[in-house]
Amino acid sequence: MSRENFNELLSFLAVAQERSFTRAAARRGVTPSALSHTMRLLEERLGVTLLTRTTRRVVPTSAGEYLLSNIQPLFDEIENKIASLDEFRSAPRGELRITATDEALTYFLRPKLANFLKKYPDIAIEVSTDMKLIDIVDESFDAGIRLGEMVAQGMMSVPVSPAIEFVVIGAPSYFREHPAPKKPNNLTEHNCIGVRLPTYGKLYKWLFRQNGKDVKFQPSGQFICNNVFSARDACLDGIGLAYLPRVVVESHIASGELVPALEKICPTHVGFHLFYPRHNQYSMPLALFIEEMKLA
Repeated sequence: MSRENFNELLSFLAVAQERSFTRAAARRGVTPSALSHTMRLLEERLGVTLLTRTTRRVVPTSAGEYLLSNIQPLFDEIENKIASLDEFRSAPRGELRITATDEALTYFLRPKLANFLKKYPDIAIEVSTDMKLIDIVDESFDAGIRLGEMVAQGMMSVPVSPAIEFVVIGAPSYFREHPAPKKPNNLTEHNCIGVRLPTYGKLYKWLFRQNGKDVKFQPSGQFICNNVFSARDACLDGIGLAYLPRVVVESHIASGELVPALEKICPTHVGFHLFYPRHNQYSMPLALFIEEMKLA
């Protein structure tokens, strides 16, 4: 591609994004008339109309929208590759915004985070914990950490934990008053603690694997919360049964504070994955973070 063609496409991107020749011209450091002339030359060369011009605004045509959506990621990739030159600095620097669930942060991120920050003192990290399945691009996060099965299609991802076992648990005091369930149907006789999913507003369904088939159970009881730690604490208080990742309750099971049930039919889920948009893979701070956090 010639330098002139390259500049024409950059000018088109500016106009299509700003929806104004005046603002786009200021962004490109040229006059509006010069920018308008450049756009006419580009449209003549391509043989299609890219912009609809009115006295108040400039709007891309369908052909213009097609060109915009296809070349914008390429220019983003170029910018990210240039940003990756941080690799050649003696001290990589930058900022990362990460979204993770509470348990992912506690058990898989936190053990490695301090070492990473000491190793790279010029990299700053902001972590936001939330169970909501957010669009990390729209919310301006560099990466997210969720169970592998919840990672959106099209995202790059690497595992940061082994497979996650789930387990039904309750306190000994609860089981002294209620017989332990032997099969999923018995759970209707129990006070089941619900965890509400913020994305859909529904309670997380309990999944079992019985006779080669998946069996889902909708919990019902006196207590509902929105994170696994609150559900675990409710179990410790003897309120009822909960369905939680074993890693969250392992120490309490070992100490006898909590007792597992239905272990043989509780499934193992894909572990936590760190995921990120493809165009972010050239960010040096993110590349270093991925290398530090990924499962060995």
